Amino acid sequence: MDPRVVLVTGGARGLGLASAREFAARGDEVYVAWRSENESSRALTSEFGANALRCDCEDEAAVRELVETVMAREGRLDVVVHAVGEYESGPLEALEPRTLRRLLSNNVESALLVARAARAALRASHGAVVFFACAGLEGLRAKREMAAYAAAKSALLVLARSLAQEEGRHGVRVNVVSPGMIPHPHAADDTFDPKLAAKIPLGRFGTPEEVAAAVAWLCSDDARYVTGANLEVGGGFTP
Repeated sequence: MDPRVVLVTGGARGLGLASAREFAARGDEVYVAWRSENESSRALTSEFGANALRCDCEDEAAVRELVETVMAREGRLDVVVHAVGEYESGPLEALEPRTLRRLLSNNVESALLVARAARAALRASHGAVVFFACAGLEGLRAKREMAAYAAAKSALLVLARSLAQEEGRHGVRVNVVSPGMIPHPHAADDTFDPKLAAKIPLGRFGTPEEVAAAVAWLCSDDARYVTGANLEVGGGFTP
């Protein structure tokens, strides 16, 4: 199969970077987008060269320019993986309204802007989109320490499933991967709590590579009849 053109937003670190590397290892032409100038973005440029592009995914014009750049270079776009999503924990009692607005903008609005910008290209290629949520969203259960973050990701899940409904007739598949406890250098501190590992039915934390493999599968021909799904990759963990 010819190499696909893949765009990973939020690809400078963590699960986005793992996903970008997974697609690259499979022979795809991978573009990665980063927002902040730091050690991670500099390493990304060293690894992906000119395919590492700066973009603030909360800026509509910047997102549109990002997709236009990929299309100008490649003439097509087959896969979009949106790995943007800030995390915040703590009780609602201490939550500032501006924090909730920030989480909604970063997790949900950015996803909509990326989907809008890539829509025509993905329809032309009958492509695939994957968003990142978090384990335990199904059933809309209450959260003690991550209510604002889970609310933003729940909104993202509804958005993704709605996009799957709208875009299905155009041959575009839209799915969500919801990781559980996946330690990596840039993960939240509570991700490394060894007490949480004991609560995972499979008895261990997951790895970024395992999450990336799930993302790649959802974008493969093996999953060509899967859309609107929320694939939990958490070893059975339910927060």
